Amino acid sequence: MGTFEIKDQFYLNGEPFKIISGGMHYFRIVPEYWRDRLEKLKAMGCNTVETYVAWNMHEPKEGQFNFEGICDLKKYIEIAQELGLYVIVRPSPYICAEWEFGGLPGWLLKYDGIKLRGLYEPYMSKVKAYYTELFKILKPLQITNGGPIIMYQVENEYGYYGNDTKYLEAMKNMMIELGADVPFVTSDGPWGDALESGKCPGALPTGNFGSDVENQFNVLKKHTDGGPLMVMEFWVGWFDSWGCGKHTISNLEKNKKDFDDAIRLGNINIYMFHGGTNFGFMNGSNYYSELSPDVTSYDYDAVLSEDGQITEKYKAFKEIASKYVDIPEVEFTTEIKRIAYGDVKCEAKVSLDNTLDTIATKYVHDHNTIGMEKMDESYGYTYYKSTFGKEKWLEKIYLADANDRAVVSLDGKVAETIYDRELLEERKLNKSATDISILVENMGRVNFSWKIEKQRKGITNGVLVNGHFHYGWDNYALPLTNIDKVDFTKGYEEGTPAFYKFTFEATEQGDTFLELGTFGKGVAFINGFNLGRFWEIGPQKRLYVPGPLVKIGKNEIIVFETDGKASDTISFKDEPDLGPAGL
Repeated sequence: MGTFEIKDQFYLNGEPFKIISGGMHYFRIVPEYWRDRLEKLKAMGCNTVETYVAWNMHEPKEGQFNFEGICDLKKYIEIAQELGLYVIVRPSPYICAEWEFGGLPGWLLKYDGIKLRGLYEPYMSKVKAYYTELFKILKPLQITNGGPIIMYQVENEYGYYGNDTKYLEAMKNMMIELGADVPFVTSDGPWGDALESGKCPGALPTGNFGSDVENQFNVLKKHTDGGPLMVMEFWVGWFDSWGCGKHTISNLEKNKKDFDDAIRLGNINIYMFHGGTNFGFMNGSNYYSELSPDVTSYDYDAVLSEDGQITEKYKAFKEIASKYVDIPEVEFTTEIKRIAYGDVKCEAKVSLDNTLDTIATKYVHDHNTIGMEKMDESYGYTYYKSTFGKEKWLEKIYLADANDRAVVSLDGKVAETIYDRELLEERKLNKSATDISILVENMGRVNFSWKIEKQRKGITNGVLVNGHFHYGWDNYALPLTNIDKVDFTKGYEEGTPAFYKFTFEATEQGDTFLELGTFGKGVAFINGFNLGRFWEIGPQKRLYVPGPLVKIGKNEIIVFETDGKASDTISFKDEPDLGPAGL
């Protein structure tokens, strides 16, 4: 049993303790690599690891909880303890984190009128049900019970969202009721009134920033009431979005100075020590003047690369840390190598329409279109099909309340792609057709700002053809959680959304990077695991494939492409391609 206290400094078992922490999210790393990444964290001089907890990973369907596999938070924390690391847990229902919906589960939006991140009883009751399960895992792992957890965060950057301090206090009290027995912190940017708005009684304010540490700490000091200074998110890099044209990197010399200042003047959590990957459909988005969805890689120009490689930033930070702490000798126990498995030819393909009955998880025939959440799905795609009975001239089309990207096909062939703000206006078609289908992609719900309550996906209010509603739709949900159900014995037509199968033999396991040839846009799976999205516009050109996902023997790759742009060959390379580097 132990103690951790917040006074004028942090105190561990009664002795002053300087936190040198690194952020790593277990849900962005395959479990087989957790130990490797944590060993590298310790070997750089860190004594603590920080992680968010992603609600949408742990309760993908309401009332259905998952704490296994990549969601085995208990195992992740236990490995940290085995290595002598302490743990900061940020279990906020909302985490931002460039993660889908900021970690909130999409099923919340099936409830009309839901209000998020505030004292709204229906929302708080959903949080309570989730926290009840979560704290069954966290409570025994606190330092007061012999575990490594030393701090919890209350909510996340709430000062950017609202100023309901009663809500923050209710969140803190909920955690205490469920067994939280270590100190609390909040975290906000030291700009404007964010720190003031995000305060919670009984929680130490910490700051999120990536530069100008001394001045930022001086601002923070005005809010800590004599308590210790800590940068909870020391931003050492940044994330990339589709179409941004570059892989964002930081200025290493500035990073080094600010890292040194933060340790010298206070306490630090590096964001990110290791970023990892937005596997599946779990990337988030930003929305200011337009939708800006994040790429699959969450490399972040972090201290470790996306695939866990030691970087120049790592070496520099280790040297700086050695001025303040003794660097331990750590043996890296996981053998990891990069392998180029080479080119692979397509073996089979099938158009979406021809395998729809085997792959769709929901089908409803209705007068009108139905949104994704009302079909009790949260991720991937929705698909809408209708017929005009006879050939009809389609002058224009409008999708009422649709998000985020729609591929319109007429008589089976892709005719139009409508994205983001284009969906706010009627679209000229000037084509004739008997049948119409519309594939709508959830590009990743916004994870920051007030727009989080406006993240319903699919087509929620119908389709207007030639200025009036067209009725009679087959509504399908396509979360692609059952990719093994694709029937490749059915027919294929060029220029249609379709599935493609590739196989290759592996004699050894290693990390590799999937290059999709001339495919346009979609997602790729290896042995049933969703690696994430690809898009020809870049900047990311290759998807990271962790070695543990590769089988000795036969491996199956399935690519789902939405825009009718195919490739006969894909390639596995031995290095990433995240696009041209730029500050």
